[in-house]
Amino acid sequence: MGKFISAVLTLIFTIAFNSLLLAHPEGHYKKADLPNLHHWNLNFNHQQVIGNFLMQRNDLIVIEGIEGKMWTIKMNKLDDVDQAYANGEIEKINRLNGFNASEGTSNHSSTYFMYLLIFGGMAITFYGLSVYAARKKMNTNLRLAFSTLSVFAIILFFVSCKKDEPNNGGNGNGNNVITGIPKTTTSFIDSAFTHYKPKISTNWDTTYFYVSSTGIPNHNMMVGISSWQQQVPIPQDYSGTNHWSIPLQPVYATTPLSTRTNFMKGAVAIAVNGIPIFNALNNRGEDSYLIGELDQWGGHCGKGDDYHYHAAPLSLSTISGLKPIAFALDGFAVYGAKEPDGTTMQSLDTCHGHIYNNGVYHYHGTTNYPYVVGAMKGKVVTDPTTPAPENQILPQAFAHPIRPALTPLRNAVITGFTAPTSSSYNLTYQLGNRFGHVNYNWTTNGVYHFEFIDTAGITTTANY
Repeated sequence: MGKFISAVLTLIFTIAFNSLLLAHPEGHYKKADLPNLHHWNLNFNHQQVIGNFLMQRNDLIVIEGIEGKMWTIKMNKLDDVDQAYANGEIEKINRLNGFNASEGTSNHSSTYFMYLLIFGGMAITFYGLSVYAARKKMNTNLRLAFSTLSVFAIILFFVSCKKDEPNNGGNGNGNNVITGIPKTTTSFIDSAFTHYKPKISTNWDTTYFYVSSTGIPNHNMMVGISSWQQQVPIPQDYSGTNHWSIPLQPVYATTPLSTRTNFMKGAVAIAVNGIPIFNALNNRGEDSYLIGELDQWGGHCGKGDDYHYHAAPLSLSTISGLKPIAFALDGFAVYGAKEPDGTTMQSLDTCHGHIYNNGVYHYHGTTNYPYVVGAMKGKVVTDPTTPAPENQILPQAFAHPIRPALTPLRNAVITGFTAPTSSSYNLTYQLGNRFGHVNYNWTTNGVYHFEFIDTAGITTTANY
């Protein structure tokens, strides 16, 4: 009889789990679909996996390729761009289904059906066996075992469904949120970026407004920096899946995450000219503006030679007028020194904004700390691989360095920056009463030639 029970259990579990594995025996995608599938870059062996995002659990994502091929990959095994892309797909599903990103995502109705199939089938099977055993007057202990297993399967069903219920709260750190904010219209956001086209481009879906740019602003750069890291601006490819994403449906966070103790890495907003805005504090926790790291426009270059702001780009108001000068990555607009109707700026809260007459929250850029965002008023999802204070908001675009980061040049002041051609820059700096230069250009296939002339007149060159 023991062998009989073992055989029955094996059969039940085999049928149950095979029904899951073979639900789509040939998969959703055929060879003809290959051009439309995403190419995932793995950072540990430089290989690619071709397929579309299917689901996520904790730090794992499942990718489905052609003919039902599946890959389960740890997020940290993807390169930075594809980690951001995967988190963007996760966030889209979260917003559509009301899931908390920290708990992972899946299709709840299909998961519910899965549990019903497995544990419901087990319950019915064991109940049938217990009835059969009673009719055949089998051993009492055997009948009791079948009945117990039937009840146990029902309990497992309800417990599993309970664990899989979606969590409709959370601001990326487990806190509940307050909803009820009207969805931002794409025409409103797009009108703020219109003045800077075609140098930037925009598009959107039902969840995000996307901004693509070269990372080069519509104004001059670098002049006025007195604490220079020896980085210079080069064009960045903020396009394709590496674009900037603005949520169309902001959600208030119960506990806004302060920029004093968070987001020392990555952007907190995107300016309407396509330039990212970072925390007012650098990655050492220092006010970038006060220590002389920023130019006359509130920006400088990071270790990836990527130009970005740390202070509010208030100069954009000369072009943007009363429209927003930026949008935070939680979805709320950032205005300049005046309200949207041209009146004097009202008092600001600790997040550096307020709810205006239309009942919608917005931030303001100012000349004093925190300049743009004091805390993220809206819910954001943070990268689980970068703990505070160097956590970062996802999804967002990433820069791609072409050379190793250099060290600060103490007491150097940048006095000039010009663009002799559309693919070259000349930077001039002063050290004491002498001048040095960094002249560089690039080809269409991404080869950069640098000429460094130090204050003693010695020239060195490098290609990247």
